[in-house]
Amino acid sequence: MTRWGIVTTTNAQQQKVLEFAAWHLELGADRLFIYLDDPDPETQGVLNAHPKIRAIHTDDAWWEKRNRRPVKHQVRQCANARHANNQKPDVDWLAHIDVDEFLIPEQPVAKLLANLPQDTFCARVRPIEALAPTEGDPENPRYFKAFHLDPKLRQAATDRCFPKWSEHLSGGFLSHVAGKLFFRTGHKGLDIKIHNVIRDGVQNRGMVELSQIALAHFHADSWDHFIHAYRFRLERGSYRADLKPQVKRDRSLSLHDLFQTIEAEGGEAALRQFYEDVATATPSLRTALEKEGLLRQIDFQPKALLSKHFNL
Repeated sequence: MTRWGIVTTTNAQQQKVLEFAAWHLELGADRLFIYLDDPDPETQGVLNAHPKIRAIHTDDAWWEKRNRRPVKHQVRQCANARHANNQKPDVDWLAHIDVDEFLIPEQPVAKLLANLPQDTFCARVRPIEALAPTEGDPENPRYFKAFHLDPKLRQAATDRCFPKWSEHLSGGFLSHVAGKLFFRTGHKGLDIKIHNVIRDGVQNRGMVELSQIALAHFHADSWDHFIHAYRFRLERGSYRADLKPQVKRDRSLSLHDLFQTIEAEGGEAALRQFYEDVATATPSLRTALEKEGLLRQIDFQPKALLSKHFNL
């Protein structure tokens, strides 16, 4: 029987962490490694009471043993993922994902991983990005936008679905389209990154696309969520200044420069209109995505799983 698990680093609130854990336990995860970036003894206690979860608070003492605490949270994430892999994780495969990302498999995850060729070292799962519901929409199912893997098809669909912003957005996504990786365990010294894995100096050795699993990404699934995270992402996160434009066109802007331009021209009201255009499940956007075969609907109810897995 193929065994699989997840490693993540988080500073999210307890409810979000437990929903993430419950969802993946329900999918059959054999082990969850959850590294708490901030002190949260209550959440740590609830998690560690579950036999399949190992929750670790990465406090000052933790980082002192590892030279020092990296300033960038992305570096801390990768260090924790490497730690999990080096600890004999008792699974055949690990996925390195965030707590706002949820696996959506077409078949049992263990079966899909077991069916991969023996020379496959890592398998990429691609994101679908959550759209904010419009007023009056039911809580479920949730709408998501997908994208074409082929760059030409993707850009053409983006031009049709997001005509005002397609020059700057790959697939109309606010976050990554690179996806995340499952990788085989048992190889010490792996250099595990956010989107890639380096083994013996080779990046993503023996990689395949695992198209039967989507990665539902709740990057900005409501306006409140988007604006609350906006400043941090602009300064240190996924909208920071050192990241390149998503789209390779002459006039394409990076997300950092795009948001700076939008805000300079119209303030928060302009940001909100942008969010309405690209991240809200308006009837017009749903229709456009559906015509492209890129609209997804998912019954997503992780709260309903809390009582089963955590007696909450």
